[in-house]
Amino acid sequence: MQTLAGLAQAINEYDAAAAEKHARQAVEEGIDPVEAFAAMTAAIKGIGDDFEAGTRWLPDLIGAAGAMQAASPVLEEAIKSCGGKKAALGTVVAGTVQGDIHSIGIEIVCTLLVAAGFDVHYLGIDIPAEKFVEAVRETNADIVALSALLTVTSAEDKKVIRLLTDAGLREQVKVMVGGGAINADFAARIGADGYEPAAPGAVDLARSFVGVA
Repeated sequence: MQTLAGLAQAINEYDAAAAEKHARQAVEEGIDPVEAFAAMTAAIKGIGDDFEAGTRWLPDLIGAAGAMQAASPVLEEAIKSCGGKKAALGTVVAGTVQGDIHSIGIEIVCTLLVAAGFDVHYLGIDIPAEKFVEAVRETNADIVALSALLTVTSAEDKKVIRLLTDAGLREQVKVMVGGGAINADFAARIGADGYEPAAPGAVDLARSFVGVA
């Protein structure tokens, strides 16, 4: 359909305004919003695959993520309005830890997770550990994704894990960590379930957490 093709093209061209426009047009035309969402996720998955293959670059992922973020609320609201729900591999709570205001990396991870079929609750930047715990409780999340670019904020990852344990929620969630301040040794020391330095790898890690190869 022309509208769905336009929506996918907007993602491929990193055109946020066009993506939102085509998303609204899809709703007005009575197109199943889940189908429209699938058109977007297929487009951004292709970009993610190209990035992993080395044929597209970080600015491509950032642009595509921005376009998808512009259109997603329109389609998500339409899904809620018709009583539907996207089938999901699992639920992810994600954000940048308290004291850190860097967002690009975690936003790309979130976008690729959505494209892979996860239900993602992105909390934003500078998020206190208590907010992650609260979000896990409210969403019954399967995975918590934490980003810390600064060395001085990396200790917040450990605090989130400790508070999840104190709240009796640690057994129900896998914790994945990433960002410039993090490495595999640090992740192991604080008791995280996994670490990935790149966004596509984070998606593979999340898939392994829910038993999908």
